[in-house]
Formats: sequence, structure tokens, C-alpha cells
Amino acid sequence: MKNPTKMARIFRAYGIDKNQMEVGLKMVSRKSCIGIIVCICFVFGLASVSLAAWGTKELETEKIAVNLVREVARGGYGIVTTEELKGWIDQKVNMLIIDTMPYADSYAKQHIPGAVSMEFPIPEMKTLDNKTKAALEKLLGPDKNRLIVFYCGFVTCTRSHNGAMWAVKLGHKNVYRHPGGIKAWDQADYPVGKVK
Repeated sequence: MKNPTKMARIFRAYGIDKNQMEVGLKMVSRKSCIGIIVCICFVFGLASVSLAAWGTKELETEKIAVNLVREVARGGYGIVTTEELKGWIDQKVNMLIIDTMPYADSYAKQHIPGAVSMEFPIPEMKTLDNKTKAALEKLLGPDKNRLIVFYCGFVTCTRSHNGAMWAVKLGHKNVYRHPGGIKAWDQADYPVGKVK
């Protein structure tokens, strides 16, 4: 108490005697201490949850990021974000967008508007058979400077890596991979095409 005499006068004015005053102050002190303890526990609880989540997710994020960077380096193509690709579409940039997911299980159900379908496998393709090479060359066309974007399902899916890498190996110079794929496109709440 800063001024015990003044506090005593206030308590007397309200008909509170000394014993009631002491009990009241103890209760206020207990409630304040309990409140402070609860707040401290809550803060430490949040901090520990945040630190636990921060630590485990970061290792997985690092692994995915490093793998993506290595694929891009091996493939020799560029990458485009979901937002950038949407901007290109909105600006009506002349480009070929290729969905590399299975036709019936993915492309037919949802795809980026204007995309065409050409399925690629998940494991990195060290070789390209003649039939697949001829189909890819036909799809890409003769213009080696044409803007071409490959995508698949999500960042860790490597179908789009295979498509983009082989387009570069066939001499195309303006090739991009949209790593977020249809999952990122859908999460951005952008419109999707469907086969009827």
C-alpha cells in the first residue's frame, strides 16, 4: 500500500474493518498471482508448441526446397509461381500450358484453364522413347522460343520436371515449370477447367 492511512480511511468510509480489509487484500493478491501464473503457463505453452512445429516443419521444407532447386538446375528450365502464371493468363500471354498428370484421374477433373494434357511419369526420365519423343515434339511445335509451362499436382511431384527437362533437351529455350501445380492453383481459389 502506498498510503496505509488513506486506504484505512476509504475502507472505514465503506464500513470495512481492519480484518475484512486484510482478508480482501489477501484475496486480491491470490487472484492476481493465480492470474499471472495462468498467463505465464499459457505463454510458455504457446511458445513450446510454436517451437516444436517450427523445428519439425523446417527440415521438411528445406528438403523439398533443395530438391526443387537441384531439379531446376538439372533440367535447365525456369520456374513460375502460381500468382505469376495467373498473371500471364490474365494478360493473355501467348503460351502453351501442359498438365503432366494422368488424364482421367486428374486432368479431366480439374486443370488450369487452357492447359493441354500430356502425362509424364514420376521418376526422373533418363531417356525418352521414340513414341513419347514424337508426341512431345508435335505438342511443343517448331517454335523453339515459344513460352511453355509444365505443371503437375504439387511441389514434390516430378512429372512437370520431366516434361520441362525434355522440352529443354529438345531445344526449347523458354520453358518453365509451375512447381505448385494444380494443388497450389486450387488453393489460390483460381478457376479450373474440367472435361465434360
